[in-house]
Amino acid sequence: MNARVDPIQASVLHRRLKSITEEMGLTLLRTTRSPILNEARDFVTGLYDARGQMLEQTEYIPVLAFALQPACEHVVAFFGDDIHEGDVILHNDVFSGGNQNNDVAVFRPIFRDGLLVAWAACKGHQADIGGSQAGGYNPEAREVWQEALRIPPVKVHERGRLRRDVWRMIFANIRYAIVEEDIKAQVGATRIGERGMQELFARFDAPTFDACIDYLFAASERMVRREIAAIPDGVYRGESWAFYDGVNDGSRMRIALAVTVSGDELTFDFTGSSPQTPGFVNAPYSATASALLLTFLMLIDPEVLHNAGILRAIRIVNPEGSFLNASFPAATTFGNSLTGPTSDAIFRAFAQALPDRVTAGWNRMMGFTITGHDPRRGRPYVDILFLALKGGSGATRGADGYDHIGLINCAGGILAQDYEMFEIHDPHRLLRHEYSVDSAGAGHWRGGLGVETEFVIDGEDVTGIAFGDGVEQEARAFGLFGGKPGSLNELQIDRPDGGVLRPRAKEILRGIPRGSVFRQRAGGGGGYGDPLERPVQQVLDDLIDGVLSIEAARRDYGVVVDPVTFAVDEPATAALRGAVKPSPQRSGTARPGDQR
Repeated sequence: MNARVDPIQASVLHRRLKSITEEMGLTLLRTTRSPILNEARDFVTGLYDARGQMLEQTEYIPVLAFALQPACEHVVAFFGDDIHEGDVILHNDVFSGGNQNNDVAVFRPIFRDGLLVAWAACKGHQADIGGSQAGGYNPEAREVWQEALRIPPVKVHERGRLRRDVWRMIFANIRYAIVEEDIKAQVGATRIGERGMQELFARFDAPTFDACIDYLFAASERMVRREIAAIPDGVYRGESWAFYDGVNDGSRMRIALAVTVSGDELTFDFTGSSPQTPGFVNAPYSATASALLLTFLMLIDPEVLHNAGILRAIRIVNPEGSFLNASFPAATTFGNSLTGPTSDAIFRAFAQALPDRVTAGWNRMMGFTITGHDPRRGRPYVDILFLALKGGSGATRGADGYDHIGLINCAGGILAQDYEMFEIHDPHRLLRHEYSVDSAGAGHWRGGLGVETEFVIDGEDVTGIAFGDGVEQEARAFGLFGGKPGSLNELQIDRPDGGVLRPRAKEILRGIPRGSVFRQRAGGGGGYGDPLERPVQQVLDDLIDGVLSIEAARRDYGVVVDPVTFAVDEPATAALRGAVKPSPQRSGTARPGDQR
């Protein structure tokens, strides 16, 4: 660290870097056309140094928090000195630093006095990226070529000029014209990042800028090491499961995790996890590392600077060939969704060391994509149904889980789609979108509520693609320290002829008739602590709000309420609850068997 760096000056630089990435993000929100980007905000923007190390970034979708750095480092290694002012590079390849085929990254080099000093970058989830199934999610894929067009680092602009041949080749392999417009928006966002950095260079000379960056990296490392040092030394183990690989009935994939705390250093070791699957339920290294870091950052001081300095104190062991680090040419589109079971294993491990910081389990993702023909506009359409998939988060000591927050991949970053825009953009008629009764896992602090969604499918030639988890009993959001699990995900489609389709968690449904009603229930989060210790008034509040039933209040919380007046029957409640005494389980001290 340079002792002559003014901490205030470094802080000013940090805030300016942050504001540049935020301006890049606002550019994407205002110029992209797909709802998955301009409403769900499934993207990230960032700034990186010349080596590809993260300086700063936005966190619209936190699972992408560290997903750009491996890709940027690969871009730097691949092109070497063949990087010039005005170049723009496109990338999505999961076997060269990418995290998911549909998450397309755009990189723009930033020069100062003729020297490469930084990169402006953004990554966004595209509505389609080629492959054998529209929309990108293909439960029938058995290798990467069936999933998407692979784009290893390729220049689409060179020295300021569009490479029309390369650009045309890429978008000739993508079904929807809207994707080209969204990629143009990403290119524009990196231009905003470059402009912001050039303005910053006018305020900070090169030696000062470099010294401040070194200071910020060191500060981040120092802060995260301080957090790690506060955790008792030891080896903490966590385990969780993902279910059904899309090929083999009854298949289960184990996540085995050993977290070793040694002084101010931390090792995450996934040795012993299941081998890669023949289906698309695999993750590239980048996706697993991002999931791990997202979850760990939730457990430490939020003031820790989120830059590459964090990685200096953390070691990740993730053997190649497991389903968390699949070997080429495995299908991996489901990899981002493995954040759910990965975070479960991490929370279970840290529950032994940081019981007051961990959350109970979050609802797992149950995604669904609809493709077809829009008769209103006479053109094909694709809808990645982020409106329906947002379940509840796990509770933590002192706080209920967040209602309808969405999968932990997004940790609140993904927003529910505006109802009017939902119906305008795609041929759907929304019937219902509301909290799901009794979905939250019971606890002293209850889990977050899930939601129920119903709409009429008015498209033609419709195909539906289910890609998710959380429909098996073991995949329910787990409770901690006496808390109960959240509800399951449920999915069905009611046909106009009275038939009912109940897709598996990973399945393609072809020929869904127009007029069918789509119904989805996104489950709730797990509870934390003994439900019998939850204050009666809070139980009553949920009853009055209509998110808890009379039966569940009695069964799970021991609260007896008149179904007409909602008056609490205090003698019956006291008798049902009994004499509740504090216990290690209820006070938040982890013991074997306390996790549910």
